[in-house]
This record gives sequence, structure tokens and C-alpha cells, in this order.
Amino acid sequence: MTPAALADFLHEHIPLSRAMNVTAVRASVEEVVLEAPLEPNINVHGTMFGGSAATLGLLAAWSVLHLRLEAEGISNQLVIHRTEMEYLKPIAGTAQAVARLEGADWASFLHTLDRRGKARLKVNAALVFNGEPAARLAGEFVAILER
Repeated sequence: MTPAALADFLHEHIPLSRAMNVTAVRASVEEVVLEAPLEPNINVHGTMFGGSAATLGLLAAWSVLHLRLEAEGISNQLVIHRTEMEYLKPIAGTAQAVARLEGADWASFLHTLDRRGKARLKVNAALVFNGEPAARLAGEFVAILER
């Protein structure tokens, strides 16, 4: 899927992404990079609202897992089970969320998904502002097979 196609998909299926003006910089089965400008996500302090930062990270993490499952032809419902967000510094401009599947035990995930019809996988996203880490999201996602 191209970055533009991913952004269109998110805007259509997760309308909040459109309101946040989320764009996709990179979109592959290995890495997704999403970007959001400050203006539609600003808080009273002139920095990015924490909920917007968390949503940007969550969208990136969900997207990389979604793209990998789609590429493998696995029809599923993909939902978030749990997230944890760590804010390292204020984001005073456009932020990027970078999510990768590296380090994930993909084989065990697929085995459990096939055997039980659902499986969990942890995916991390790093939020970057001005080339430096600004926040980290750890998400645990559940894929449920559609049979």
C-alpha cells in the first residue's frame, strides 16, 4: 500500500485521523511513519495535545500490523487491547510516529492466531519531534480471524 493509500484508508475508516490531518510518510509491512501537524492538535500550552500524540502513535502501530496481516492475506479484525504512553518532552510542531514490527515474535503470533482464532502482539511506536524522541507508545493488539 502506498503512503497516500494508507492515509486515505485511515481517513475513511478512522475519521479522527482526518481531523488530526494525519498523513503517511512511509507505509510498508516493516515500517509505518505517520505525521501530524501541530495546529489541529494543539493544546492550551501551544504544544501537541497528549491525546493527539497518543492517537498518532496508536495509528502508526495499528497500521504496520494491519499492513502485515493484509499482505499475508489474513482476514481479521484488529483491535487495541492495551496501550501505555510515555511522554518525554513537549511537541511544539509537526510530529512523526514511527512503528516497526522488529522484535515481534511473528511466528508464534501466527501459530496462535491459526490455532485459537485470535492472538495478541505488542507493537511499539516512537514519536519524534525535530529529529529527537518526544514520546513512546507500547500497544498490545488483538487480531481476531474472520472465517
